This record gives sequence, C-alpha cells and structure tokens, in this order.
Amino acid sequence: MLAQIVLFDGFDLLDAIAPYEVLWAAGAAAGGALSVELVTVEGPRQVASGPGGVMIPAAATLDLDRADLIVVPGAAGRISGDGPDTIPAILGRTMETGLPGVLEAALAKPRLTVATVCGGSLLLAMAGLLKGRPAVTHQMGMEVLGATGAIATAARVVDDGNLVTGGGVTSGIDVALHLVERELGPRIAHAVEKLFEYERRGTAWKRTGLEPVGI
Repeated sequence: MLAQIVLFDGFDLLDAIAPYEVLWAAGAAAGGALSVELVTVEGPRQVASGPGGVMIPAAATLDLDRADLIVVPGAAGRISGDGPDTIPAILGRTMETGLPGVLEAALAKPRLTVATVCGGSLLLAMAGLLKGRPAVTHQMGMEVLGATGAIATAARVVDDGNLVTGGGVTSGIDVALHLVERELGPRIAHAVEKLFEYERRGTAWKRTGLEPVGI
C-alpha cells in the first residue's frame, strides 16, 4: 500500500510532516505493508513551505495508478489582509495548478482514499469537490467550508468513506492514525501511538449508527 502526501508551494509543514511520520512508522511496524512518499502534481522538485519558505524535496509525481492513500495538507500564511502570503492567496494559486483536477479524478476512484489536514479540505471545497459531503477543517474556516456546499461537521476527524478530513493543524496525527487503524488494524495503530506517546482525541465521525437527538 502506498500513501502519497501532496506538497504545493506554501503548504503547512506540520500538516504534511506529521502524517508522514505516522504513516512511515506504521509501515515499519507492519513489515513494509505501507510506504509513504512526498509528491507534487508537477513531479519531483523542491517545494517551499509556508512558514519561512522551508524547502522540502518531493521525490515523485502524484500518481493515481500507484497511490492507495492521498494526503492533502493545508496552507500556512497570514490569515487576513492582502498580499501573496495570505492563506486565501496561497490556496488561490494552488487552485490554478493541475492539483484540483487530479484530486477530482482521485475521488472518482472507489479504491482510493483522499485525506485532508486542516485547510486541505478547503482546497477541495473551493474546487467544488465536497458538495453534500461531511467534512471538517480548522475552526476558523468552518463557515467558508459550509458556504461551498460541504456539510461542515464539528469533529476532530470526519470519515466519509473515500474522503477523510481533519480539523486543525495537529489533527494530521489523528487523521494518519485513523487511516492506519482503518487500513492496517488497531494493533499497528496502537503501536504507533505508543511509539509517539500520543493518544488520539475524540471519536472519528462517520455517517453510520443511530442519529443523536435532543443533544
């Protein structure tokens, strides 16, 4: 199984690197059953992150024929104001790349799972890919998420089958651990939690079971 974490100029470092470490550790714990790589839609290149422009090498091209899991981080920058370093501007430039089209094709493949961390779900939402689907993002972006037609769902992790979304920046750890448990089983997920000395927060929201009433 291959997980590809998609980088784009201005991506948030923790959104990408936290899932990378979790998925890499899970692959090691599972005897190589899962591998993970950093990719871009354009191919191998150095990618500047949002915080301070730290350069991270992407080793491969986002490839829907190879990947089983695709993780999309959010952007990092100023929240408000004008200028090219704001989160809306970074996401807007990313919308002009080939990434939204590839993600649309990925969501059309039942065997593929697309996961997002923090503002990564806003990137999909801005492309019109989350209409009618439950999803979460950073708390400051929930109103924007709902305005795109997504069902803004207040949970740490939202699992809607081939779409898994996470809330704020640190939710990338929870998203990755949820994916590990779902794909490799709870014993591998527990082993990684123990290694990282981290316990997941909350229950992953799913569109299953009884619907709560009166609370």
